Amino acid sequence: MSRYDSSLQSQNPISQAQNSVEKAHHAVTQAQSHPTAQMIEQAETAVDKAQRSIVQAVGHEHAEQPMQLAQESLAEDQAALQSVKPSQS
Repeated sequence: MSRYDSSLQSQNPISQAQNSVEKAHHAVTQAQSHPTAQMIEQAETAVDKAQRSIVQAVGHEHAEQPMQLAQESLAEDQAALQSVKPSQS
C-alpha cells in the first residue's frame, strides 16, 4: 500500500470513526486496569471523541453496518467505564 492509499484511508470518516472507537476501547481497558482519576478522564474523553466520530461517519455511503458495530462496541465500553467510575453519593 502506498502512502497515498494510506492517506486516503486515514481521511475516510468511517475509518476515522473505527479508529476512534478502537482508541476509546484501549483507553477504557487502561482505566479498568488502573482506575485513577486521570485514566478515567482520558477514557471519558476518548469515548466522547469516538461518539462524535461515529455521528460524522453516519450517513456516508456503506457506513450503516460498520457504524452499527462501532456503536455497539462503544456502548459496551461506556458500560465498562461506568463500572470503573467511583460512585458519587
